[in-house]
Amino acid sequence: MKERPVLIHLISSDRWGGAQRYAFDICNHYRSEGWRVAAVTRDAKVIDNRFHDAGIPLFHAPLRGFFDPASAVILARVLRGVPIDNSYVHVHRYRDAFTVLLAKRLAKRPDIRVISTRHTVRQGRNSWLFRRIYDKINAHIFVSHTAFDRFRAPWPDRLPMRMKTVHIIHNSVNIPHAPVLAEPEKGPVFAIYAGPLVKGKGIETIIDALVSLRDLKIRLRIVGQGNPDYLDTLRRRAMTRGVMEMIDWKSLRDTPTEIIGQSHFAVLPSVEREAFGLPNIYVMAAGRAQICSPNGAQSEYLIDGESAIFVPPADAHALAEAMRRLATDPELRSRIGTNAHRAYTGSLSWESFTPRLTAIYRNA
Repeated sequence: MKERPVLIHLISSDRWGGAQRYAFDICNHYRSEGWRVAAVTRDAKVIDNRFHDAGIPLFHAPLRGFFDPASAVILARVLRGVPIDNSYVHVHRYRDAFTVLLAKRLAKRPDIRVISTRHTVRQGRNSWLFRRIYDKINAHIFVSHTAFDRFRAPWPDRLPMRMKTVHIIHNSVNIPHAPVLAEPEKGPVFAIYAGPLVKGKGIETIIDALVSLRDLKIRLRIVGQGNPDYLDTLRRRAMTRGVMEMIDWKSLRDTPTEIIGQSHFAVLPSVEREAFGLPNIYVMAAGRAQICSPNGAQSEYLIDGESAIFVPPADAHALAEAMRRLATDPELRSRIGTNAHRAYTGSLSWESFTPRLTAIYRNA
């Protein structure tokens, strides 16, 4: 009888974000499918607590990259005990791929497949070492065409890896299906920012936009987690601009669709280029309209005027005008939210994502 497949995710970050949620959802899913699943982390409690609560086994290693042979030795011990021709290691940084490739050599296990997911909009590195790493990875997943196109910029003619190893799969989130909630009937119109409370997400632009919306019956919910010092900076900005009384602040570890569904529309005007924005599809799954900046991959899964409203990044005036449109036009909100939900269920749901990922694992 063939042993159950083994899947190990390496997570070298010490903060929680979209890539870490992606790894967590994948581990949870394949564990429920009967695979033997584990994660290797840096002993960061913000990461470990979630995996521990879900019952996913953990190993610890420094995971410091190229000058960290200790991590390769630790991982090699783990790899020696996994099934032959049925084991997969999934990484989320190329420096971690280097660690896995070295561990494979130490463990004398060339059969183990290495899968990498690229979560950022950055050029690939055109050095001998990185070209070697890219070539030795069994499958490269890019979360958007935007991420892939930027990565391949140094090699317009020929990639350093075989093209058949390259896969472009938009992200998804493992959330239960729920009916789209009706909008709140009473009270103010609620706009919501739900996501990481970190620089680069355009939260400052949202606060600035509220200044010209004080004539409306509108409130902003800022929902997520972030560095306390940065949150204090945001609150001071809101007080300086005289809009503090228009904002509700809520700290949540995750981004549940319930609180989005209790709002009328979402505002996600990221300033940084997004390889893929998980908050965008939380909003789509909840059937709500959203305003976002298409400076990354947003235009690959959202259409301006149909399933979202696009505004330039860091443009408080344009954002305020878009917020005014949605706040005063319930029919527009409904149409955009319905179209977005249809797009989510059609191609971005977890049920659409996992068969493609399984095929990549099996064919790597």
